[in-house]
Amino acid sequence: MTSPARVAAGPARCEAQWYVPATGGDPTGSGAGRLIVKRAVCPGSFDPVTNGHLDIVGRASRLFDELIVGVLVNQAKVGLFTVEERIAMLNEVTADYKNVRVESFQGLLVDFCRAQQAEVVVKGLRAVSDFDYELQMAQMNNGLAGVETLFMPTNPLYSFLSSSLVKEVAKWGGDVSAHVPDVVGRRLAERLRGGGAPGG
Repeated sequence: MTSPARVAAGPARCEAQWYVPATGGDPTGSGAGRLIVKRAVCPGSFDPVTNGHLDIVGRASRLFDELIVGVLVNQAKVGLFTVEERIAMLNEVTADYKNVRVESFQGLLVDFCRAQQAEVVVKGLRAVSDFDYELQMAQMNNGLAGVETLFMPTNPLYSFLSSSLVKEVAKWGGDVSAHVPDVVGRRLAERLRGGGAPGG
């Protein structure tokens, strides 16, 4: 079998496309090869998205041709923002990343990966305590569907940061402007002042 040949990458980003030359068994007879798009999923609840999330999204976007931010729909839990609101905020704050798109999903993550034709899950790790749980999930996902997991250490600036902590601090009037994008800070202030019902 002929080995894939790496497509030359431009200096701006690390390309992850691979060119597979056509073989004599090409049923189309065209002789044309095909490009394999390397696609990954970055899942989470993002209620709301924080600067820590964006750090992982930005770094992962440089490693793959396409990065899909998957917003988990958890019907058993009422969120501060609706799924639609979270998607809208994520679309706004990731607009500069042209290879990033945002989708919602429910059920098994591996099923979402299959539907998106993604073979890799990207997870940020804030501390060693995150690793125990995430390792179990990664091993299960690999066993279920062969999906690999890429663990990315969080920037130390955001190692303490979580959506839950941001909401708790904001709820009691604390300043979280350094920890979330501007649009998220505004929406948090509006929601916590009663400017709209909490989502699901």
